Amino acid sequence: ENGRPADLKSDSALRRMLQIAALCNNARLLPVQEKTAKKRKEKDEDRESWEMKGDPTEGALIVLAAKLGVTVSSLEGLYKREKEYPFDSERKRMSVLVSHHGGRLLCTKGAPDLLIEKCAYALWDGNVVPFTPTLRQKAAAAAEEMAQSALRVLGLAYRDLRSQDATDSEQNVECQMIFVGLTGMIDPPRKEVRDAIATCRRAGIKTVMITGDHQLTAEAIAQQLGILPRGGGSLSGRQLASMTDEELERVADETYVYARVSPEHKLRIVKALQRKGHVVAMTGDGVNDAPAIKAADIGIAMGITGTDVSKEASALVLSDDNFATIVAAIEEGRGIYENIRKFIRYLLASNVGEILTMFLAMMAGLPLPLVPIQILWVNLVTDGLPAMALGVDQAEKDLMQQRPRPAKENIFARRLGWKIVSRGVLIGLCTLGAFWITLRTNGGNLVEAQTVAFATLVLAQLIHVFDCRSSRSIFHRNLLQNRYLVLAVLSSLALMFAVLYIDALQPVFKTVPIGLREWSLVFVAAGIPTFLMGIGSVLSSQGKGKRTRITYGSSKPAAR
Repeated sequence: ENGRPADLKSDSALRRMLQIAALCNNARLLPVQEKTAKKRKEKDEDRESWEMKGDPTEGALIVLAAKLGVTVSSLEGLYKREKEYPFDSERKRMSVLVSHHGGRLLCTKGAPDLLIEKCAYALWDGNVVPFTPTLRQKAAAAAEEMAQSALRVLGLAYRDLRSQDATDSEQNVECQMIFVGLTGMIDPPRKEVRDAIATCRRAGIKTVMITGDHQLTAEAIAQQLGILPRGGGSLSGRQLASMTDEELERVADETYVYARVSPEHKLRIVKALQRKGHVVAMTGDGVNDAPAIKAADIGIAMGITGTDVSKEASALVLSDDNFATIVAAIEEGRGIYENIRKFIRYLLASNVGEILTMFLAMMAGLPLPLVPIQILWVNLVTDGLPAMALGVDQAEKDLMQQRPRPAKENIFARRLGWKIVSRGVLIGLCTLGAFWITLRTNGGNLVEAQTVAFATLVLAQLIHVFDCRSSRSIFHRNLLQNRYLVLAVLSSLALMFAVLYIDALQPVFKTVPIGLREWSLVFVAAGIPTFLMGIGSVLSSQGKGKRTRITYGSSKPAAR
């Protein structure tokens, strides 16, 4: 008190409050012996430390009591637990019945607003006095002030029971109690959570807090974490209970905090968001979270603190109980989906180019630009190796700044189909053009023209694979960032040169060595498709940047 250790002898209310905190508790504080080496090569020494077993909230209470000398071990000889009335989300309190010197004592802790209603007396200035409206108002105001400071507040009370008092139910014992005081504790979120929530906001993902804490406590914590924006709403369990499903749907998009909620409320919230068309991920750890976790599109249970029931109801189990891990998983999932699109884009565009080369040549009455063994080689080597490397490509830096895609979006959406067709057509036209030019300038040497067409098609596809790494243009990303792709491209080039210049392979693949003039044509023809589309993408992006006004701070998310 005031920076000095409290004197329990002169403060009977504090002593009683600490006794209740220690008795109405299932957590345990256990000594741990660990060896710690001193600095500067000093000898090891045994230093006593402590570890907490049980619920963190109860652990905070038992540590508070122990620091002031009130330990469970010191009370066990004086008080014997007879019965426990466990916490539930409706009562929002826990009680234990203990015997003491031939009498019985009920110790209770719980939500202050509900606990105050069950108290008829108060331990005030060391005396038990009637809990008048004035005193109730003072206690409620103190609890509210602590809640506004983002403290988790618990009220503590007790009742001396006579031998004839019924103890068969909570209703019979949790009444006419004596209010002792309030405890406030900080439940600090992990440091990385605020950054993770900010990442979600940039990614168009709305984070909603659903908690059993007091509404003011929940709002204060939500503001600290960046969950509750300016103008964002919050609802208490009582407000939620008075609303119809239609009314809840109307305010769901603007509500970021739900406090003092019951399991039924959690389920209603999930279903209201789903009816609004949102994809809902629900996290939880308790038995009462299971219905909402089961109903959510993505149910996530805590791996460390989660119950077996919540894990069974979930689709995912979070092994480290860390919200930031969920955000990392979302980013990983988005990256995998984009890599699938890159894979499809590359393979289909390459196939369109091959098919168009052969089809247009036949329609124009030209000889076949490629022989079957060359087509097979392109499909196995030029298509296969780079495509696999695209599957492990790094995500783009702005991946978590993009809005969530609609759940029913076609994989060819966002102009992917156009990119496949346009790149494929250009690759096919340039390959056929190189074949036709060579055929016209070399005196009709078909094998040499087919070799030029083969080299052009291979090189055009290998250049195009770098264009597939970005949704914008080849100039947007570092070409050497994906070392697997670089290795795949170099391997494909090496194999192509082997096919062209190793005498033993030339008869197999129907190729001949080509000179510098032919290679100049190959490089120009192979580079035209990616160069033209890259310039077009850059010009298109600049035009959009001039026409588009970007508004920050939108509170309506695309998905959850």
